[in-house]
Amino acid sequence: MMGSTVDLNKIVKSQDLNSELELKSEFGPNMKVILENDQIKELQTIIRDKNTTRSDFKFYADRLIRLVIEESLNQLPFTKCTITTPTGKEYKGLKYQKGNCGVSIVRSGEAMEQGLRDCCRSIRIGKILVEKDADTHEARVVYARFPEDIASRRVLLMYPIMSTGNTVIKAVAVLKEHNVPEENIILSNLFCTPPAVHSIISEFPKLKILTSEIHAVAPNHFGQRYFGTD
Repeated sequence: MMGSTVDLNKIVKSQDLNSELELKSEFGPNMKVILENDQIKELQTIIRDKNTTRSDFKFYADRLIRLVIEESLNQLPFTKCTITTPTGKEYKGLKYQKGNCGVSIVRSGEAMEQGLRDCCRSIRIGKILVEKDADTHEARVVYARFPEDIASRRVLLMYPIMSTGNTVIKAVAVLKEHNVPEENIILSNLFCTPPAVHSIISEFPKLKILTSEIHAVAPNHFGQRYFGTD
């Protein structure tokens, strides 16, 4: 029928905008979820499936990690630049501002290091080891090693699974003790629960969080499956 054509692109954009507004309304402007599509949903499904083999688990986890890291890098500042092409023409483009680094929260956060190196091959990566007390579940820092000038860098903090947010809160506190401004920290995450997000944002409102999914049930088996210690 004439006049009944539906603009699917406008519908998709409207849905994306509504989802973004809902996120900002509940968690604030610094909480971002990568745009869900069938590919991402499939990766999440495979990772959550108890019947997934370890080799498949690692393969598909690495794919999801790469997507999250790529989007995390989009949160870093760029500067405009002009380069000359092999044909002698000028091209106006972008380049990262200098002064970025990664920090992984050991052990599961180390699964995301290779994804970051694949995108930024010379980037420096520090580490934080946070352990939880078996009885009280209180987090404490056992080990922390950073680039000496981390206070002047923007930090991609890597931790794939967040159920309570306690480990990340402790790690961010350590970064702040090393004079890293809260607004210079970007948390790269695969799966997190709503309570974890609320806990982190209430503690560090200027921290940026990027994840692939917010869900009531987090796949806490991730680290064991990824490293083959389950």
